[in-house]
Amino acid sequence: MKILFVSDIHGCLPTLQQVLGFYDREHYDMLCILGDILNYGPRNRIPEGIDPKGIVELLNERKDSIVAVRGNCDAEVDQMLLEFPMMADYALVVDGTQRFFLTHGHVYNEQNRPTLKHDIFICGHTHLWKLEATEQGDVVCNLGSITFPKGGNEPTFATYDDGVLRVRRMDGTVLQELVKKTNF
Repeated sequence: MKILFVSDIHGCLPTLQQVLGFYDREHYDMLCILGDILNYGPRNRIPEGIDPKGIVELLNERKDSIVAVRGNCDAEVDQMLLEFPMMADYALVVDGTQRFFLTHGHVYNEQNRPTLKHDIFICGHTHLWKLEATEQGDVVCNLGSITFPKGGNEPTFATYDDGVLRVRRMDGTVLQELVKKTNF
């Protein structure tokens, strides 16, 4: 299965369109959205290209291939507009032997890890991308943000296919990757 992971869209339609263009060109099977979908949040500037209604329309067209979790800027009113569930604090996605624990990062994060067994912990929230194998034997992937990257980082998203987890720039080029061995 080919999975594309994105987080912290914050209502910016042009950046989401760019990611979905890559999704379509590369024929991904599942889109996992890790929160902060429509609202830009009180601590962020208003993003250029903000269009929550346009995002709703674009994502609802793909509702049958989306797994989403709630971010700290998401609300029940967002769920009223989106035609796929997105209010859970986490989701577990399984591909073969790989268990992906998906969360935004404001409830579960590197300092507050879930007890549910997983191979790959994927989050967002900090807007700082990261991809590394841990001493506990799993992998941590923070997706960064496609709209408001922090710490001098560029906008990023991640993909998983053929046992390879990759953090990518908006044009799809790879910043870092981890290749599956038996388990990461």
